[in-house]
Amino acid sequence: MPKGTYFESEQIGIRCSIVRGGSSKGVFFLENDLPGPGSVRDSVLKRVMGTPDVMQIDGLGGTHLITSKIVIVGPSTRDDADVDYTFAQAEITRDVIDYSGNCGNLSAGVGPFAIEAGLIRPQEPVTCVRIHNTNTNTILVAHVPVFNGRPRVKGDFAIAGVPGTGAEIFMDYSLTVGSKTGKMLPTSRVTDHLRLEGGGSLEVTICDVANPAVFVRAKDIGLRGDEMPDEFQSQPGLVDKLREIRGKAAEMIGFSSHWTKVDDESPFIPFVITVAPPLDYRSLGGANVAGREMDLAARHIFMNRCNDAMAGTGSMCIAAASRIPGSVVNEQLPAGQDPKGGTLAIGHPGGVMRVRVLPREADNDAVIGFAALGFGRTARKIMDGTVYVPVSGDSI
Repeated sequence: MPKGTYFESEQIGIRCSIVRGGSSKGVFFLENDLPGPGSVRDSVLKRVMGTPDVMQIDGLGGTHLITSKIVIVGPSTRDDADVDYTFAQAEITRDVIDYSGNCGNLSAGVGPFAIEAGLIRPQEPVTCVRIHNTNTNTILVAHVPVFNGRPRVKGDFAIAGVPGTGAEIFMDYSLTVGSKTGKMLPTSRVTDHLRLEGGGSLEVTICDVANPAVFVRAKDIGLRGDEMPDEFQSQPGLVDKLREIRGKAAEMIGFSSHWTKVDDESPFIPFVITVAPPLDYRSLGGANVAGREMDLAARHIFMNRCNDAMAGTGSMCIAAASRIPGSVVNEQLPAGQDPKGGTLAIGHPGGVMRVRVLPREADNDAVIGFAALGFGRTARKIMDGTVYVPVSGDSI
């Protein structure tokens, strides 16, 4: 029996924490409290979240993809890291647990969780936690503020889409270039043309930093660039068009045997991210977002739904692509902006996210290198407790 599991007559209790990391929320487990990787673990995690069910009424899932996430943390299997971190995305209406990509927002919760679990010895005022993300086999570095041996919670750092403020955790993603394909530009081209089933073609940029993404101009698919998530689901044919774009990009870079099979063969990545020049709009929370506050507007689509905010990994891919001359992302930047500037402001449904991006000359065959690539997040443990899973033939 894994450590941290408790048997009742008809249910198994497993200790866990609920943690908000950035603009996502997930259920966090220590690795040795769960079965090993495989179908039994997947069955347990689906029951934990209440998947598949649009309401996730019989589990801890929050009915949105950004609140239907799982983090598994354990001692590192690599000498250059302190902990291993595995991310699992639980689908809502489909019977799926996906491990193909990383969650940048929840990665901000890994360092504090590992410190409190005793996996890392805290150092004040900041503890650097080297995190091996097993999904992408890359190293992230979390700079976690610490006080009295515990991760700080209080601070004055604010995130669009998250109420209040907290202590800033800086996430360094400079070592995540080519996360899944080994190349920043998986096709070796700055732009590609996808031939559409309805006729014509679409110019895109496919970039792989933190997680792979296919970038498309909002205007090229009939969008303004300031749409809110509900508008993506309500526009006739738009979800199918985005699925085709994602599928054809996935087929091009070897993630799917045929574009029509992408939801089964690679449901999480690549992301589709629409980009547009800066513009004014109202956020999901009803606040006015001014175009002058951003460098570009972006909408992140994953698992055929539009994110309520911006994925941390998506922001890293946007930032990297924004520094590649001629990319679909780069051409959205306002005229006269220094492409080597150290920050990028991304407008998303929840507001504006500012990330750090400082390019440098590449020291290998990559398009560019990065002296700095990262973003600030806040994280907070919400609950420690025991989640109960009904005993069945495919449970522990």
